[in-house]
Amino acid sequence: MTRISVQVDGVEYTDDVEPRTLLVHYLREQLGKTGTVVGCDTSNCGACTVHLDGSSVKSCTVLAVQADGQAVDTVEGLATDGELHPMQQAFTDCHSLQCGYCTPGMIMASIDLLKENPDPTEEEIRLGLEGNLCRCTGYQNIVRAVQQVAGGERS
Repeated sequence: MTRISVQVDGVEYTDDVEPRTLLVHYLREQLGKTGTVVGCDTSNCGACTVHLDGSSVKSCTVLAVQADGQAVDTVEGLATDGELHPMQQAFTDCHSLQCGYCTPGMIMASIDLLKENPDPTEEEIRLGLEGNLCRCTGYQNIVRAVQQVAGGERS
């Protein structure tokens, strides 16, 4: 076992983990952060996307020991004082989800996308989210939600 200390959604945790434990499994199984979804275990779908020290990562490709000393933000830590994060609200307003399986990863990737490019075109949004798969929505409403948060609908 290896002892790690991480800050997850603003709370400090110190735990013993098997060195081969993936961050997604640590978050879900040891911390109960089930909003981070296990989708494919091969990094193809992006459902497990979290922010590690402010950057999007697919948590099925990161070992928990690699997160030692770092900050992890999950979809569950986005809302503050009962208010949804603007991206969460936009996904709701724009009907950007159907089954909801990809939604946590899409939201986290979308937030990171706007951090890097606060005024993306539709094409830039689609390219920026290409590592996150949705099998239900057709992506148009997801793009619209990102546009809404970026400052308005554009063609």
